[in-house]
Amino acid sequence: MTPRILATAFAVSLALPGWAQDTPAPEGAMVYFVNLEDGATVTSPVTVIFGLSGMGVAPAGTEKENTGHHHLLIDRPAFGSEDPEELDFGIPADDNHVHFGGGQTETTLDLPPGEHTLQLVLGDLNHVVHATPVASDVITIIVE
Repeated sequence: MTPRILATAFAVSLALPGWAQDTPAPEGAMVYFVNLEDGATVTSPVTVIFGLSGMGVAPAGTEKENTGHHHLLIDRPAFGSEDPEELDFGIPADDNHVHFGGGQTETTLDLPPGEHTLQLVLGDLNHVVHATPVASDVITIIVE
């Protein structure tokens, strides 16, 4: 490839959703679990209620200042802890990264018995963490 083609491809890639974003989050914004605490013992199905303070919830694709939408990380390390570059890209969508792009603030999970970790991460309109990430602590729950 010529340098011009490479430069053009790089410029186009930066404009695509999912690449590093600069969406600000207000100082002190936080997400948290309303009804679950670290170490809680629960039965399946598990209802998880998402809390958010200092920001508002808006569906994915909605460009509105100081808003985002929830993502629930299940049974994975803290977001960005294994790979800090993970914070620069869109949050993946798979069994361990559940998107709530419709602006939902709760869900019900069918989890097998055993220990499970949960973390909430707020994403911007493009499913990318904010410039200052808004994420809960990772909690562990035990499903009986």
